Amino acid sequence: MVSISAESAAETDQRLRAVIAAAELVVHDGSWQFRESPLAEPPELGPEVLAVVRDEHTWSRLVPAEASEPDTEVFGLVSFHFPGGIDNSGFVGWLAGTLKARLGTGVFVVCGYNSGRGGVFDYTGFPIAVRDDVLRVIRELRA
Repeated sequence: MVSISAESAAETDQRLRAVIAAAELVVHDGSWQFRESPLAEPPELGPEVLAVVRDEHTWSRLVPAEASEPDTEVFGLVSFHFPGGIDNSGFVGWLAGTLKARLGTGVFVVCGYNSGRGGVFDYTGFPIAVRDDVLRVIRELRA
């Protein structure tokens, strides 16, 4: 699941460009937000909930943004499903570093595992204001 590679930076870049080209990319419509609930009140799961994570005090779930909450930070979102048997080690850092260097934006990543679809998958979120620019860079990297 996690590979260890001894390669130059140029070799890593070349490998990860092949990985992003081979990955199944989904661009999720709309905007997304995190909604919190106390640890004693786990969130209800439904088809709109893409991810749930917690720390010692709070549950956080990733859901479609609600227009009625103007002060809430909202994000654009893409997901990548990677084919089985591909060395995608370093992908998250590589994509995040590329987007930071080219657009100045940070990202968040939530990973999961689906053995029926090749294994690891990632949701990558970014500020909604740079959505079009992020999608342009991702398409360039996949070309």
